[in-house]
Amino acid sequence: MNGTDPAPGYRTYDGRPPRRDRTAREAALMICTIADIAAGFLALWIVLHLLDANQANAFVDFVRGTADWLSGWAQDIFTMDTEALRVTLNYGLPAVVYLLIGHGTAARLHRA
Repeated sequence: MNGTDPAPGYRTYDGRPPRRDRTAREAALMICTIADIAAGFLALWIVLHLLDANQANAFVDFVRGTADWLSGWAQDIFTMDTEALRVTLNYGLPAVVYLLIGHGTAARLHRA
């Protein structure tokens, strides 16, 4: 520790948090953003499916492919007779899991 470093746990003299805190905050923000984007794609596919979007459309195909990739581990967990309920649960569960894990990890990083 040199003469200009703050004591552990205190801010630097220019009012900015130590670099370690700033890096943790940036990592937490990145993790939250990735989790939000993943959940957004899954939610968008649920909405497009419920609204009976044109499956031949390139954008709809891209969203469906991305949602299929993101929810590959959870496909057919729920096998309801109602197609809308099945899609909502099979794509909604991964969205909730991504949000919980992403935001939970980010909160833990931000606190540390």
